[in-house]
Amino acid sequence: MNIAVINSWDEAEATASFHRCCGSSRWSKEMAQHRPFPSEAALLEAADRIWWGLPGTDWLEAFAAHPTIGARGPMQPQHAATAAWSAGEQSGTQRAAPEVLRALADANQQYETRFGYIFIVCATGKSADEMLALLNRRLSHSPDDEIKLAAAEQAKITRIRLEKIAP
Repeated sequence: MNIAVINSWDEAEATASFHRCCGSSRWSKEMAQHRPFPSEAALLEAADRIWWGLPGTDWLEAFAAHPTIGARGPMQPQHAATAAWSAGEQSGTQRAAPEVLRALADANQQYETRFGYIFIVCATGKSADEMLALLNRRLSHSPDDEIKLAAAEQAKITRIRLEKIAP
């Protein structure tokens, strides 16, 4: 990531760029306001500190910015800004067998019914079978434990995406 470029953005451009990394409006605004960052490490530390200081409603907003794992069909408007990133992150589902995709769809629905938000996982480098196993395992978590785990997965996704915003 290019810290000089990130620090040179005006506040609106910075907020929009950070929002592509994490769908929480509050997180994006706070990241933009914390510039200039003296280093990549300082930016990543701020990203984590701000993320973990947010209330659960902001986490849910960030989760809603993601497409469902393994979903096919037309893209939702709220996913347009990160469609290419999401496709790359979820590339493990591209070669998945139809029965695995059906199982993912069923498990995703169970998850959303149980917890009230979509299944969030850092999908980078994971196969559809791995994500399905994780999803099924996480269905047994308590709601309190699961939202913390989902937030940790979002934090991983955000870090990966921060590397992409200013190459």
